[in-house]
Amino acid sequence: MSNLPACPQCKSEYTYQDGAMYVCPECAHEWNEQAAPSEEARVIKDANGNVLQDGDSVTVIKDLKVKGSSLVVKVGTKVKNIRLVDGDHDIDCKIDGIGSMSLKSEFVKKA
Repeated sequence: MSNLPACPQCKSEYTYQDGAMYVCPECAHEWNEQAAPSEEARVIKDANGNVLQDGDSVTVIKDLKVKGSSLVVKVGTKVKNIRLVDGDHDIDCKIDGIGSMSLKSEFVKKA
Protein backbone atom coordinates (compact mmCIF):
# COMPACT_ATOMS: atom_id res chain seq x y z
CA MET A 1 0.00 0.00 0.00
CA SER A 2 1.38 3.35 -1.05
CA ASN A 3 0.64 6.51 0.89
CA LEU A 4 1.56 8.78 -2.01
CA PRO A 5 -1.10 11.33 -3.05
CA ALA A 6 -3.31 10.72 -6.09
CA CYS A 7 -2.67 12.79 -9.21
CA PRO A 8 -4.49 16.15 -8.88
CA GLN A 9 -5.10 16.27 -12.63
CA CYS A 10 -6.39 12.80 -13.56
CA LYS A 11 -6.93 11.32 -10.05
CA SER A 12 -4.72 8.33 -10.85
CA GLU A 13 -3.49 6.38 -7.83
CA TYR A 14 -0.33 5.15 -9.60
CA THR A 15 1.89 8.13 -8.76
CA TYR A 16 5.55 7.92 -7.82
CA GLN A 17 8.09 10.22 -6.24
CA ASP A 18 11.08 11.57 -8.19
CA GLY A 19 13.24 13.60 -5.81
CA ALA A 20 11.06 16.38 -4.39
CA MET A 21 8.46 16.00 -7.18
CA TYR A 22 5.55 13.62 -7.62
CA VAL A 23 4.92 12.20 -11.11
CA CYS A 24 1.83 10.60 -12.66
CA PRO A 25 2.72 7.89 -15.20
CA GLU A 26 -0.73 8.04 -16.83
CA CYS A 27 -0.98 11.74 -17.72
CA ALA A 28 2.68 12.81 -17.17
CA HIS A 29 1.65 15.54 -14.72
CA GLU A 30 4.38 16.60 -12.25
CA TRP A 31 3.79 18.54 -9.04
CA ASN A 32 5.36 19.42 -5.72
CA GLU A 33 3.00 18.61 -2.85
CA GLN A 34 4.44 21.28 -0.51
CA ALA A 35 4.30 24.08 -3.09
CA ALA A 36 0.85 23.19 -4.46
CA PRO A 37 -1.84 25.59 -3.25
CA SER A 38 -4.88 23.83 -1.86
CA GLU A 39 -7.93 25.06 -3.73
CA GLU A 40 -6.66 28.62 -4.07
CA ALA A 41 -9.51 30.98 -4.87
CA ARG A 42 -9.27 32.62 -8.28
CA VAL A 43 -9.52 36.41 -8.25
CA ILE A 44 -11.91 37.77 -10.89
CA LYS A 45 -11.73 41.48 -11.71
CA ASP A 46 -14.01 43.75 -13.72
CA ALA A 47 -12.92 46.02 -16.59
CA ASN A 48 -11.67 48.68 -14.12
CA GLY A 49 -9.68 46.23 -11.98
CA ASN A 50 -12.15 45.99 -9.08
CA VAL A 51 -12.39 42.55 -7.47
CA LEU A 52 -15.78 40.89 -8.02
CA GLN A 53 -17.54 38.61 -5.52
CA ASP A 54 -20.67 36.45 -5.56
CA GLY A 55 -23.79 38.58 -5.07
CA ASP A 56 -22.31 41.81 -6.48
CA SER A 57 -24.16 44.04 -8.91
CA VAL A 58 -22.46 44.96 -12.18
CA THR A 59 -23.14 47.19 -15.18
CA VAL A 60 -22.50 46.13 -18.78
CA ILE A 61 -20.00 48.47 -20.52
CA LYS A 62 -20.43 47.26 -24.12
CA ASP A 63 -23.33 46.11 -26.32
CA LEU A 64 -23.26 42.30 -26.23
CA LYS A 65 -25.02 40.14 -28.82
CA VAL A 66 -26.79 37.10 -27.38
CA LYS A 67 -25.59 34.03 -29.25
CA GLY A 68 -28.36 32.19 -31.10
CA SER A 69 -30.78 35.10 -30.78
CA SER A 70 -31.43 38.54 -32.20
CA LEU A 71 -31.40 40.05 -28.69
CA VAL A 72 -28.70 42.47 -27.52
CA VAL A 73 -27.64 43.32 -23.96
CA LYS A 74 -27.33 47.12 -24.12
CA VAL A 75 -24.64 49.31 -22.55
CA GLY A 76 -25.65 50.35 -19.04
CA THR A 77 -27.74 47.25 -18.30
CA LYS A 78 -27.51 46.59 -14.57
CA VAL A 79 -27.15 42.97 -13.50
CA LYS A 80 -27.81 42.09 -9.86
CA ASN A 81 -26.72 39.11 -7.79
CA ILE A 82 -23.98 37.67 -10.01
CA ARG A 83 -22.38 34.27 -9.42
CA LEU A 84 -18.70 33.70 -10.22
CA VAL A 85 -17.76 30.46 -11.99
CA ASP A 86 -14.67 28.95 -13.58
CA GLY A 87 -14.23 29.14 -17.32
CA ASP A 88 -13.95 31.64 -20.13
CA HIS A 89 -17.27 33.30 -19.26
CA ASP A 90 -16.72 33.73 -15.54
CA ILE A 91 -20.02 35.36 -14.48
CA ASP A 92 -23.40 33.60 -14.37
CA CYS A 93 -26.41 35.87 -14.02
CA LYS A 94 -30.03 36.54 -14.95
CA ILE A 95 -30.82 39.58 -17.07
CA ASP A 96 -34.37 40.98 -17.16
CA GLY A 97 -35.99 40.37 -20.54
CA ILE A 98 -33.28 37.89 -21.63
CA GLY A 99 -32.92 35.27 -18.88
CA SER A 100 -29.95 33.27 -17.64
CA MET A 101 -26.65 33.84 -19.35
CA SER A 102 -22.89 33.90 -18.84
CA LEU A 103 -20.76 37.04 -19.20
CA LYS A 104 -17.07 37.75 -19.39
CA SER A 105 -15.81 39.93 -16.55
CA GLU A 106 -13.93 42.16 -19.00
CA PHE A 107 -17.28 43.55 -20.29
CA VAL A 108 -18.70 44.63 -16.92
CA LYS A 109 -17.90 47.13 -14.18
CA LYS A 110 -18.85 46.91 -10.53
CA ALA A 111 -21.96 48.96 -9.76
